Amino acid sequence: MNYTVLAWLLLAAAPASAANSIRVGLVTDIGGIDDKSFNQGTWEGIKQYGKETGGKQGKDYKYLQSTAEADYVPNLSTFADEKLDLIVAPGFLFTNAMIEVASRYPQQKFLLIDSVAKDKTGKLLPNVADAVFAEQEGSFLVGVVAGLKAKAERQDTVGFVGGMQFPLIEKFQAGFEQGVKAVYPECKILVDYAGEFGNPGKGQALAAKQFGAGAYVIFHAAGGTGNGVIKEAKERTQRREVRWAIGVDKDQYADGIYAGGKSAVLTSMMKRVDVAAHDVAAMTRDGNFPGGQVLTFALRNKGVGLPARNPNVPTEILAQVAGFEAKIASGAIQVSEVPARK
Repeated sequence: MNYTVLAWLLLAAAPASAANSIRVGLVTDIGGIDDKSFNQGTWEGIKQYGKETGGKQGKDYKYLQSTAEADYVPNLSTFADEKLDLIVAPGFLFTNAMIEVASRYPQQKFLLIDSVAKDKTGKLLPNVADAVFAEQEGSFLVGVVAGLKAKAERQDTVGFVGGMQFPLIEKFQAGFEQGVKAVYPECKILVDYAGEFGNPGKGQALAAKQFGAGAYVIFHAAGGTGNGVIKEAKERTQRREVRWAIGVDKDQYADGIYAGGKSAVLTSMMKRVDVAAHDVAAMTRDGNFPGGQVLTFALRNKGVGLPARNPNVPTEILAQVAGFEAKIASGAIQVSEVPARK
């Protein structure tokens, strides 16, 4: 069953008393709680829920950090042994660990973000809610921004840096490529994959390579590795070689700030993992845990998209972005999940 959750639930949720609250635990991937990306965004949604319900951090909502993939099963099991009301795992790398632990703890409720947990017969697990995103749709919009910005500055190349090359991350690449080509067909798009999500040094090296090859804007979908992309854009811009980075998962504008208070982050492709974590916690509290269901977050329900504020994006570009957003949300434009080239 496909179950779409409207993002406005985050705003519409009524405050609850601590007595009606639940205990929520987050297990991070290897990027850590302050990765300025996926883990941090998910944690912000849980913290928002905790604050609304009067919970205490460390007691009613808390996290365990993973330093290696081998920590996923033990960390999920630790929270399951504590009988927390909801355990959240952000990222498709948790899929196998989630299937293993959820099967061992059938009474425990879990939220898997960015993937779908199924048993050996292909059925959804009844104690796992799965949240997925139309990453290609939001990536199309930042592709439009990158293409129009490059075109306006008479630049002919942009870039994409991914973390690990899986179909999920390729959805970012696919949408970005389509967005760029929609407004700037002749633009060259460089593509590199780091092979990992927690290596900013490698991200910076790949960004240096692409900027050196003429890229004017680089969109990263690489978690902590992408912080290096932002760092390289920032350092070059400070040397008066203006280059731009596009953030991912959360608004990364602040991460690109350099001397003078300006930012080298052009915009960000936001995946509202905070909404997913917050809303499923609220649903669980209200006795409506969506176990065995897939929750889809897309442009039509504001589950992906650009930040509310984009100081570095000219209004005329934002106007064109809004036009594409409306067409995608209505179904008039279908964005492919598969890159143009493999």
